[in-house]
Amino acid sequence: MSLVFAITNQKGGVGKTTTTVSLAAALAHRQHRVLIVDIDPQANATSAAGVAHDADAPATSDDAGGGIYAALIDETPLLDLAVATVTPGLSLIPSSPDLAGAEVELTSVIAREYRLKRALEAVRDQYDFVLIDCPPSLGLLTVNALAAADEVIIPVQTEYLALEGLGHLTKTIELIRANLNPSLRVRGIVLTMFDARTNLSRQVETEVREHFGNTFNAVIPRSVRLSEAPSHGLPIQSYDPLSAGARAYEALADELLEQLTTSNAGGPDGT
Repeated sequence: MSLVFAITNQKGGVGKTTTTVSLAAALAHRQHRVLIVDIDPQANATSAAGVAHDADAPATSDDAGGGIYAALIDETPLLDLAVATVTPGLSLIPSSPDLAGAEVELTSVIAREYRLKRALEAVRDQYDFVLIDCPPSLGLLTVNALAAADEVIIPVQTEYLALEGLGHLTKTIELIRANLNPSLRVRGIVLTMFDARTNLSRQVETEVREHFGNTFNAVIPRSVRLSEAPSHGLPIQSYDPLSAGARAYEALADELLEQLTTSNAGGPDGT
């Protein structure tokens, strides 16, 4: 039975997709079976993993082009939609711009918050880890991800407004726990785009660690190579395995796996 992580933050541009793809690739390199579910209509994780998506392709259950849209709307089995990536052991359920209309289409559907959870139930024994790349919002798609997840990983950019955004997100997670998924836990916070040359990054790191004891030790640096990798359709481990960004995500994967082996897949929730 796999462990499902929602990688989420309602703020955009915090390294959420980079964290999803890079952490997934690092776990796959450690001989784990990993699935990325791209539930963001921008389909950035789909592109970053090297899977093309056609904005003009019809989102139907007739082929994998519909991706996660077909699973949520048509209830197409996820195993029929999974696509292999360039990384051995890493598969992807792709997204497309059609997914933007899913929230409207699901409005009248009974138990709409559990569509993704039900879809994942049929594939959980096929993978060790499932990572869900969420959109930068707290709408129905993100709610589906949080209702389906066992744990949450929150990427946080080391900038001034980081703590304010975290407050909103943790309140949302509490609401999800109270109403949809009482077993949901926050695995930890990942500090991203860290620039050791600036006082601001160091100050934000200190504040986040003071307020959230479950912040990962691994810190992701601001890196040109990390920014370049998605344009080549490669995770950073394939694009530049010796870069600082690749080493940081390898350290994050090791830290996560160590936590999971020394605890009962729980850990502090920090909320």
